[in-house]
Amino acid sequence: MKKKLLAAVLAALMAMSMTACGSDKEEGGKSEGKKTAKIIDVDLTDEEYAFGVDKKQPELLEQVNTFIAKIKEDGTLDEICEKYFSEGEPTAVKSAKLDTSKDQLVVATNAAFEPFEFTKGDEYYGIDMEIASLLAEELNQELVIQNMDFDAVCLSVGQSKCDVAMAGLTVNEERAEQVAFTDTYYEASQRLIVSSDNTAFDDCKEAADVEKLLNELKESDSIGVQAGTTGQYYIEGDEEWGFPGLPAKCVTYKNSSLAVQDLINGNIDYVMVDAAPAKCITEAINEMQ
Repeated sequence: MKKKLLAAVLAALMAMSMTACGSDKEEGGKSEGKKTAKIIDVDLTDEEYAFGVDKKQPELLEQVNTFIAKIKEDGTLDEICEKYFSEGEPTAVKSAKLDTSKDQLVVATNAAFEPFEFTKGDEYYGIDMEIASLLAEELNQELVIQNMDFDAVCLSVGQSKCDVAMAGLTVNEERAEQVAFTDTYYEASQRLIVSSDNTAFDDCKEAADVEKLLNELKESDSIGVQAGTTGQYYIEGDEEWGFPGLPAKCVTYKNSSLAVQDLINGNIDYVMVDAAPAKCITEAINEMQ
């Protein structure tokens, strides 16, 4: 009788232990019901990226434009982009230390904008970074990369602290007050990111469909963006860009990855970011859930 009672107690304890383990996994592990993020596959804007050159260096502006034309014509730009948009192998880029006694090309960037600029350890990767490396080689200069907040990128070049801004920069008049824009090299657009359980935008086929729903948002709704980016202009409204603004609250972050993580955590309702980074960010964060 005692053996039967002991067996029953042990069975009950094992069942409780298994239940507890399952609960822990559901709360902190990779459970099937874990919320992720998804991109609404509709372009909301039509933008062009360019590099920003120190206005006090008109010769450098001419050299960069000549280089952009060269890598477009010989296919180098396409080859670099293919590394990040298909199954190619990205090339690591190293930065030298700043030394004013040397002939250096000092590039300002915000290395939290994959696939254009990001880091792995002390090495830089991305479309812009590989272009920067080839540009420095073309100019017979040593490459120095200065990683900083996005808001400071154009400012640093405008103050002649850096030579060129290379940070997935959309051309606009406000930034043109600080830098001399080169010829454009990439076409971009803004995309909306929502949580995986949000089905409101699933039937949207074009920008007008998404815009209609966005304009129905309320002040209590929140959209996260990287500070200083086109997404912020889009949400807050900007006459130069032709953006009327949205009724939702704009929440700014140091980078878009933080915004997407906050979306998944339920602290904001949406995120707006450029299309290519949106894909990289959501894939990376979803894999960690």
